[in-house]
Amino acid sequence: MRYLPLTPDDRAQMLAAVGVDSIEALFRDVPEPARLAKLLDLPRVAGELEVERELSAFAAKNRPAGAGPFFCGAGAYRHHVPASVDHIIQRSEFLTSYTPYQPEIAQGTLQVLFEFQTQVAALTGLEVANASMYDGSTACAEAVMMAQRVTRREKAILSGGLHPHYAATTQTIAHAEGMEIVRQSAAVDAEAAVIDALDAETACVVVQTPNVFGQVTDVTKIAEAAHARGALLIVVTTEAVSFGLLKSPGEMGADIAVAEGQSIGNALNFGGPYVGLFACREKLVRQMPGRLCGETVDADGRRGYVLTLSTREQHIRREKATSNICTNSGLCALAFTIHLSLLGEAGLRKLAAVNHGRARELARALKGVAGVELLTPRFFNEIAVRVPGNAAAVVDDLVTERILAGVPFSRLDPAAGMDDVLILAATELTTSADIAALAAALDAIVND
Repeated sequence: MRYLPLTPDDRAQMLAAVGVDSIEALFRDVPEPARLAKLLDLPRVAGELEVERELSAFAAKNRPAGAGPFFCGAGAYRHHVPASVDHIIQRSEFLTSYTPYQPEIAQGTLQVLFEFQTQVAALTGLEVANASMYDGSTACAEAVMMAQRVTRREKAILSGGLHPHYAATTQTIAHAEGMEIVRQSAAVDAEAAVIDALDAETACVVVQTPNVFGQVTDVTKIAEAAHARGALLIVVTTEAVSFGLLKSPGEMGADIAVAEGQSIGNALNFGGPYVGLFACREKLVRQMPGRLCGETVDADGRRGYVLTLSTREQHIRREKATSNICTNSGLCALAFTIHLSLLGEAGLRKLAAVNHGRARELARALKGVAGVELLTPRFFNEIAVRVPGNAAAVVDDLVTERILAGVPFSRLDPAAGMDDVLILAATELTTSADIAALAAALDAIVND
């Protein structure tokens, strides 16, 4: 059976075991406004066939990204995933393996993670990478916690170009650690503000490139300014394909690089699961969260793989742990590694160039629409524009034309006061016909 209901006696025994007198008591920490006062307006009983029909009808209301012109990005990107990726990750030896708690009998899993780490280190230009994190946003938060441990300082500066969801995740976790988070106001070009905010109390600065607006920044000057004040530089990247064309975080002086790896090998998939990339300088490795797989030889001189570093609370004293993350995104990391292996360096560079070319075509088309202002002069595959009126309303109007025209910035940060800013992404899957349709429809809407 798919579902085995509990009897009232079962529930009473469970409540007694955890020391509460009612199910409601289990939810006392959930704010009252967030709780339902009554049951949802759904049938109390329904057959499986009826449920499947109902849910299928709901699903049919969704519009797949591939059903027409699609320009949504803002941290999750639509790229082509070769069929070979799905074929390989569904092999039973990959799909059923979970985590290397017994490393000596998990050589295949460990080798995949070792190859993944090697790829991430090469992409980010840093010496060491871990075996993945949950996603880009939690990797960002973990990087800030790591900077606190390294510098023994309590303040982190978050650039105004950092994705608001990444900033919010970091604020949530840092609050529990007692850190001071200085979150700067949203800005397309935030370099000067970050440098001006640095002081002797700063543990780290967090900058994103390409940032949430798509703006590409050489953060070398920020790195120099941070290091002069004893702070670390954390560089965030939400579009992993950009590593194929842009200068790496390590080349620009980053101490820690974190990224969302979804773009390579992983489909949009309603927002997850995704895979966080995390790399740092070798001198900081002892404070790096998560797992680190290494290569060695056994007693007979044969190559083997081991968990070289696993400073988590499952393995060592809790107060010495560098993270409470208790897993890694193994299957998503595998998909990333397979896709990147198929591409190779030349393939990734070509893919990145195609993405940039599509974005340039998109920018040219939108600059030709009266009333639309391009806000990002330096971009990879994502741009921000200012549109007349409310960007969310424009997106809604374009939906009626069967065009998914990007993400209004107000959806990411309602309090920023940038209701007229629209973020659009173009990838290798965006066609010239898609761009022409968007430009024509947008022109008709804003200039009607």
